[in-house]
Amino acid sequence: MNSKPQLLGSTTLGELGILAALVLGVTVWMFYLSSRPNPRFDAGSIGGSAELSGFRTDAWFLPSDAMLGFVEVPAGPFLMGSDPAVDRQAFETERWSTDAAQGTIDLPTFYIGRYEVTVAQFGAFVAATQRRVGEQALQGPPDHPVGAVSWPDALAYCRWLETALRESPQTPMTLRRLLSDGWRVGLPSEAEWEKAARGTDGRIYPWGNDARRDRANYAGQATTPVGSFDCPECAFELADMSGNVWEWTRSPYQAYPFDPTDNGPDPRADALWVMRGGSFGDGAQNVRAAIRGGGDPGVRRPFMGFRVVISQF
Repeated sequence: MNSKPQLLGSTTLGELGILAALVLGVTVWMFYLSSRPNPRFDAGSIGGSAELSGFRTDAWFLPSDAMLGFVEVPAGPFLMGSDPAVDRQAFETERWSTDAAQGTIDLPTFYIGRYEVTVAQFGAFVAATQRRVGEQALQGPPDHPVGAVSWPDALAYCRWLETALRESPQTPMTLRRLLSDGWRVGLPSEAEWEKAARGTDGRIYPWGNDARRDRANYAGQATTPVGSFDCPECAFELADMSGNVWEWTRSPYQAYPFDPTDNGPDPRADALWVMRGGSFGDGAQNVRAAIRGGGDPGVRRPFMGFRVVISQF
């Protein structure tokens, strides 16, 4: 197995194993952002813009479907981690234990966003709460995934969206019932994310075992609008589980085996949190369904975003 995971944070270089390619990619991307004109995003200014076709301007720019973009992932087991005999690109951090390459995790039903959270959705949150966030988060096109989002900012968005869904008459009855029964809006756990990405058959990528540039935005230069790549082979027809932006989870970065009952250290502690999926600037190895990245909670990078779940946690 390969030995270096994707990690971003403030601990030692030995602990982080930072890849030189990531550092170069950040430098190039920061220069690109600083050199192009792009005014601060104003959620109230886009109204019914054609740029957001398929999204509801009356419901925080969430997808215009019966569940506002939330997709059910049924209860049941799935295969987590990587077997280097099947996936020769696997990192050592994806190995389940010294005795087994992969493990089986049985998860209850949860609902996950079909798309990554967009600039428009995050902009609606900022406009409603006046939360101070990094300037870069609001600079992209409204239908692109939001980037440069810290872990606390992602959690704050989840808390705001849960409150909005509980209080709004626009919330579909199924979602309203889930929230009334104690379900929560939040970041996915690492296991929830991986099951949503690869289904139950242990595939290497969300669409199968071979890299495909027509299924995801990776090895490129910038983000694309969410849902730009069709993935009919994907287990739950989710978009951009590979590439576009890395996605925060609510799981602490620690060695496998994964324990679904372990919520990790106090969020105020010096800890890294798992990111998944790779980004537009990563190669095929780093957009596999089992890839594990880690980030310091306060870090904001243009290639770091998130998607949300509704689950019982």
